[in-house]
Amino acid sequence: MSRSIKDYVVIGLKGIAMGAADVVPGVSGGTIAFISGIYEELLTSISNVKFGLLKTLKSEGIKAAWKQVNGSFLLSLFIGIFVSIVSLAKGIKWMLENEPILLWSFFFGLVLASVIYIAKQIANWNVFTFILLLIGAGLAYYITTLNPLVSENSSPLFLFLAAALAICAMILPGISGAFILVLLGAYKPVLSAVNNRDITTIAIVAAGALAGLLTFSRVLKWLFTNFKNYTLAVLTGFIIGSLNKIWPWKETLTWRTNSHGVKVPFNQQSVSPFGFEDNQLMYAVLLAVVGFGLILLLEKLAVKKD
Repeated sequence: MSRSIKDYVVIGLKGIAMGAADVVPGVSGGTIAFISGIYEELLTSISNVKFGLLKTLKSEGIKAAWKQVNGSFLLSLFIGIFVSIVSLAKGIKWMLENEPILLWSFFFGLVLASVIYIAKQIANWNVFTFILLLIGAGLAYYITTLNPLVSENSSPLFLFLAAALAICAMILPGISGAFILVLLGAYKPVLSAVNNRDITTIAIVAAGALAGLLTFSRVLKWLFTNFKNYTLAVLTGFIIGSLNKIWPWKETLTWRTNSHGVKVPFNQQSVSPFGFEDNQLMYAVLLAVVGFGLILLLEKLAVKKD
């Protein structure tokens, strides 16, 4: 596929959007990849990172290996993700701490519209398709209601497996990798390792994430190739079920102390906005409409481009 510099800039912008979503615990960068039209290409590119790549590198050189792995696409995307995480993390963190209802409302509208966008791509609806959608929705909803583990485990094997599971969730639309780490009790050990620059632990987590990414991307690629409609139905269900996690109005049941000694919500449940003294309902609805409209705009631009 021949691309111009402008195309790679657009891919980088999509990476920025993915990075911004991944910073928010509860929103998946995979959802952004899907609604921006790069999900299947991302899976294909990642699944091409395999031992055969070394053979291509040895026999045909760097240029052929780079082309095989779609290197320019991955580089542009990951640069965007990195820039986003570095530049937007503090702003999104501030929003989460000071204006959570407004931030969640925007993402709720965005993710809600993505349900419609992905469901429209299912070419053949039948009873089994609906069953798979309901299973996906039920599973995702159940995951969002689980209580995070109070006990934390920092053993190397556990962190390796936790990172592998989290990265799998991260590339699944609707499920947040950060939330999986929280559920498993691995979020704080990983965060502490990053803050303390514990190179050994970071390397273990990175190895687990890489192993999970390379393995799971192949599974998803195979599913898309052989059972695309059914796979889309399950993913649509995942996103529907995950809406519970990003519902703007939450009641905090338990609290925890973070690495900075600040009390933050630990376990929450969705409640009616009318139970809040200041529910910011008008602004919340407005931002949800903005998020919803943004997806519709992206869809129209994609159709126009096609």
